[in-house]
Amino acid sequence: MTQAAITGWGKCMPPAVLRNEDLATFLDTDDAWITQRTGIRERRVTHVVGSELSAVAASRALACAGLSAKDLELIVYGSCSAEEAVPNTASGLQFRLDAHNAAAMDVNTACTSFLYGLSAAAGMIRAGTVKNALVVGVETISPFMDWENRNVAVLFGDGCAAVVLQAGEGDAGLVADRLGCYADARAILRVRGHGTGYGNREVSYGDTLWDFDGQEIFKRAVHGMSEASADVLAKAGLGAGDIDLVVPHQANLRIIEFVAKRVGVPMERVFVTVHKYGNMSAATVPVALVDAIEEGRVKPGARILTPAFGAGLTWCSHLIRFGERVTPIDRSDAKLPPCEKTALEMVNALRARKDSRGRSAKGLAGPVFPESVAAVAPEVSRGVGQTSV
Repeated sequence: MTQAAITGWGKCMPPAVLRNEDLATFLDTDDAWITQRTGIRERRVTHVVGSELSAVAASRALACAGLSAKDLELIVYGSCSAEEAVPNTASGLQFRLDAHNAAAMDVNTACTSFLYGLSAAAGMIRAGTVKNALVVGVETISPFMDWENRNVAVLFGDGCAAVVLQAGEGDAGLVADRLGCYADARAILRVRGHGTGYGNREVSYGDTLWDFDGQEIFKRAVHGMSEASADVLAKAGLGAGDIDLVVPHQANLRIIEFVAKRVGVPMERVFVTVHKYGNMSAATVPVALVDAIEEGRVKPGARILTPAFGAGLTWCSHLIRFGERVTPIDRSDAKLPPCEKTALEMVNALRARKDSRGRSAKGLAGPVFPESVAAVAPEVSRGVGQTSV
């Protein structure tokens, strides 16, 4: 059976670091408060757009796989921070790489975008539609962050990583996956003021208000990630003891710890990066995977579990069998242009620009949905999200 194996990997992190102490200069918070509740100490702020971050990460992944951009037949751009509504950002990445033989598509399922994209690309490879695919997880959240909201401003960061998938007949590849969504909980994590639902309502692009129900997100995230992980292990006929490394979505250290406990994997076999990057949404899993490979945590033939959740509330888990090669075939000299400002300077500029416009999404309701999915489709909502942590 044809498999979709990861043969190349690369990341690109913005150089500007925003530390907890920087946030404390304009928010009612401090390092101890943030670290105790989230495990996050710092995050990155980008000075370039997502397709530029992606071009560097992709160039490194291609070199790692020993391929050139013209070998690609598919580019999947996983992100919830597209550069424009039209055209898609994947086409911009295709242009930057000169990957003229590749189809290009965006996937937006929020923090699960990279992994949903991985499933899509692997499915096309198994079907024989393509042989070589690039899957990117990238976020540039800082431009539309609500920097005055302590509950969300401390959590998120920018970053990017990419993997190359290639058709092969060996054991390496995507062994099993499980995708799901608790749509009845879509309103508990939402960015207002950003999208067509707010048209003609005197709100400037980027003037956002974030809805973020931390307690409910915690419950749903742990349940969804744990359920998905149990499903993929059952599909593969494996137990928690057969997993060599868990590389989860890096939203919050407490969520990671709860999921590990439920799945039955000790934290010694869980790879954590949330302390140094924060929640990079779609970029968290691929960046953590690249870090794990570079730090020698991924051994030849390793079984890797990647549970994640995102707004929607989407959730998933993927079981990946790594190949025998865990070192790059070649390396790329691609790099970002220099960053002339500090992270705090860039954030303060974003805050000042929003203040000068004097308009925001505050007070605006989002698109109207029924209070309960059961009012429209009882069979859809039955039993969804009823399990607490």
